[in-house]
Amino acid sequence: MSLMTRCIAEFMGTFWLVLGGCGSAVLAAAYTADATKISDTTSFPLGIGLVGVSLAFGLTVLTMAYSFGHISGGHFNPAVSFGLFVAKRIRGGSTLAGYIAAQCLGAIAAAGVLFVIASGKAGFALTGSNPLATNGYGVHSPDGYSLLSALIIEVVMTFFFLMIILGSTDRRAPQALAPLSIGFALTLIHLISIPVTNTSVNPARSLGPALFVGGDVLGQVWLFWLAPIAGAVLAGLVYNAVFSEVVQETERVREPV
Repeated sequence: MSLMTRCIAEFMGTFWLVLGGCGSAVLAAAYTADATKISDTTSFPLGIGLVGVSLAFGLTVLTMAYSFGHISGGHFNPAVSFGLFVAKRIRGGSTLAGYIAAQCLGAIAAAGVLFVIASGKAGFALTGSNPLATNGYGVHSPDGYSLLSALIIEVVMTFFFLMIILGSTDRRAPQALAPLSIGFALTLIHLISIPVTNTSVNPARSLGPALFVGGDVLGQVWLFWLAPIAGAVLAGLVYNAVFSEVVQETERVREPV
């Protein structure tokens, strides 16, 4: 499979992740309709809320992993690519650079499509703490968490996300179930961390919407590159240092005397 083909798969997968995940947050999280009005001032909410948005992000990865995992590996995330590179699951700087470029372009394209769709509603404005489902800390944290809190949760969540990816895609694991494990993991990560940073664990996912919002939101994107990549690299190092040795010991035990 050529690098170009794999990069196209990464572009499409990341596009779907941002459109499906961020789109659910922007368009469907707090949705109400005229038919749901209880009174002039009160409506019965139809929105999917935090749980629905968390599931949406998980489902985007699950569906794309089954669709394109056999083509590119199904990273859809620069942090994942860095972690797998450190863990020696992918080789070559050109592959890493190509994947990251494709992922960023996919995220930006999806954010642009989402912006056009969202701006078609009367009264739409890029205001509030997280317009276009952007990530942030301080005033741009959904619940007002600090920079330190954001840094810690993004490093920890990405670390465990990569550990789950590395374990699920290990040659000893049941390969057909890997996308399920990874998709559910991303759902759980969002359930935990949406109140803190609106959940990144993915630099491309953070970059795309932030470019259209600009200002302070774009100025905070550095954290959502630094923290997820740091967590992913740490996971790659830990997995290789600890669990590759376990594999060797297991293989030695199974050798005939």
